[in-house]
Amino acid sequence: MLQTDNDIGTIKHEVLFEVAKLAFKNQLADKEDVLPYEMIPGPQANFRCCVYKEREIIRQRIRLAQGKSPSLSHDSSNIVQVISSACEECPITRFLVTDNCQKCMGKRCQKACNFQAISMSHDRAHIDPAKCKECGMCASACPYNAIADLKRPCKKSCPVDAISMDENNIVVIDEEKCINCGQCINNCPFGAISDRSFMVDVINLLSIDKPIYAMIAPAIEGQFGATATTGVMTEALKQLGFTGVYEVALGADLVAASEAEEWAEAYKEGMKKTTSCCPAFVKMIKNHYPSLVEHISSTISPMQATAKYIKAIHEDAITVFIGPCIAKKGEVLDHIAEGGADYALTFDELYAMLRAKDINLETIGENIQQGSIFAKNFAVAGGVTASVVEALKEKGIDAPITVAGCNGAAECKKALTLLKVGKFPEDFMEGMCCEGGCVNGPGSILTGRFAAKNRAKLLSSADDRKIYDTVDSCQDLNIQMHRH
Repeated sequence: MLQTDNDIGTIKHEVLFEVAKLAFKNQLADKEDVLPYEMIPGPQANFRCCVYKEREIIRQRIRLAQGKSPSLSHDSSNIVQVISSACEECPITRFLVTDNCQKCMGKRCQKACNFQAISMSHDRAHIDPAKCKECGMCASACPYNAIADLKRPCKKSCPVDAISMDENNIVVIDEEKCINCGQCINNCPFGAISDRSFMVDVINLLSIDKPIYAMIAPAIEGQFGATATTGVMTEALKQLGFTGVYEVALGADLVAASEAEEWAEAYKEGMKKTTSCCPAFVKMIKNHYPSLVEHISSTISPMQATAKYIKAIHEDAITVFIGPCIAKKGEVLDHIAEGGADYALTFDELYAMLRAKDINLETIGENIQQGSIFAKNFAVAGGVTASVVEALKEKGIDAPITVAGCNGAAECKKALTLLKVGKFPEDFMEGMCCEGGCVNGPGSILTGRFAAKNRAKLLSSADDRKIYDTVDSCQDLNIQMHRH
């Protein structure tokens, strides 16, 4: 039950946790309508103006946890969704006159406004929000920096300008522009933007007699503590009901080898290429730089490669990716017909499921390693490049290839713009929309130095197997490593 904690992450997780508990008990359909009242009993509000708004926000989050749109009036298939009842709390006036205003005789702010939106009140200038067009000329003109730009954090953080406001000042996400990077989710201070979940679908599948395999992303090491080895997580996932568990590092080795061959061929032809592992980066190119689509590596992502590996050796297998990335959910929907991953969960959704089943991660489990240390480092910025370079080295290919590592969406946009106008100097581009790489994805539990410390400790025990050790072991499976 929520008390007075207004932390957005805690609220989101508690909803996921309660929904997971009911789904495992097959009681969600019967109790979803009363769950908001159980979580927000009232009569006093905890973190909003009233309990009624708090319950409505919880209700919308419950719908998202079930994979639905939060609003009954707006059915959308987009992964990133707006919780309208939470968005109403955001400031609606972008430019605001502060106490720094001296009500000076020059009135430069008023003269700079082409829409007659500024008048002089008794003690300061006043901006009429009905007339203001948010051009920012007044803020630039004020000699005292007295006009603050209160651009909404979600809009400010969106790297592709996919966010606008409707007539009621509720955020609208342009689905043609959105790349599902999750920056708006991380930056909204009211928790008004979140992502649709496959969690309930996966829980329902775990209750039936089907071969369901979990695929754990390379970023998992460090997320659940310094003792949560891949073996511990494997045991925990089997307790949840998964038939088996595979490291996506296995698929990452296959991707590194495939891209090494592709890069070597492209280098001979003088063709510049980008990586294809980050789905948000790929979607950025497709939605905003369509003329550059031919430059995207045709190699499938590690998630898809691992799913194809599993399905090649396990008949009728259902595959579930588990990682820090919400854009992977979009990748699943975009490629479901190609025999790849069937579902995707984030680490915070997995954590809710583990809590719901009261699974203790202190359980001792034999450590597993199915990919090289290079593959495990696909999770950090520069890791894909290092893996491809290693694969070239192992294959004995000597080419003076240069690579630009784009760490974060801003760097990706800059590099893509240069490529578009023919001024990109390097041979290849590694694109990661999350700064620091997947380890800082929006579906993470831990980020920053604590996660890095845990991760370093766990990776220190990895063996020194080579990329082609993995590749050679998969030769007989004939996995199709390129997109159609």
